[in-house]
Amino acid sequence: MNALLITGTDTETGKTVLTTALAAYWQRFVSPKKLGIMKPIQAGTGDRELYAQLFTLHQSIDEINPLYFDAPLAPPIAAAKEGRTVDLGIVWQAFQQLQRTRDWVLVEALGGLGSPITYEFTVADLAAEWRLPTVLVVPVKLGAIAQAVANVALARMTGVDLKGIILNCVQPVSSEQITDLTPIGLIQSLTNIPVLGCMPYLDDPKDLDKLVQVAANLDLEILLPFTLANTKRK
Repeated sequence: MNALLITGTDTETGKTVLTTALAAYWQRFVSPKKLGIMKPIQAGTGDRELYAQLFTLHQSIDEINPLYFDAPLAPPIAAAKEGRTVDLGIVWQAFQQLQRTRDWVLVEALGGLGSPITYEFTVADLAAEWRLPTVLVVPVKLGAIAQAVANVALARMTGVDLKGIILNCVQPVSSEQITDLTPIGLIQSLTNIPVLGCMPYLDDPKDLDKLVQVAANLDLEILLPFTLANTKRK
């Protein structure tokens, strides 16, 4: 499939940083016109506006984000406040259209794998039902190991095609702190999922040059299509 779902262990883990880094790398080295970015459901102002600002996507705001709610809450709660429901049919149709017209589509999930989309459906359920290759962003902080283990267990239970884990420094930390808080060997041993890299803390997460560097230091051979992975070796 020509798509990748970026999810996390929770909110504010660094999903947007990873999405923008991969998008910046793709547009810099592969094709500025053949990338699609989708935030299937957004509650409150944020990611869709950032993507429209940073990248020339040739997508309307509704194509970037087909389902929007005003309140920054879980979608079923935000929808209820507006007297609406979460219509996944609209989202699926928008995703299919984008997938047909783009070489590669980045899909940023809301929240974590266990975050509710409806009263019966989570992000993990969506990833499995849509058969989306998925990467899990784990923040470098105390408790990260347990969060990684729990989210990988959920991914396995629901049948998510989990390609790997990306660590993300949500605040400035030293190399020693990264090793202590998110020891790669231990995480890989407990989850049996590869850690594909660690993203540094960024003072300016809108700096495209820095975002390209962040992506270049990840294991692109697993994350991205073959044509993109080849550019890293050139």
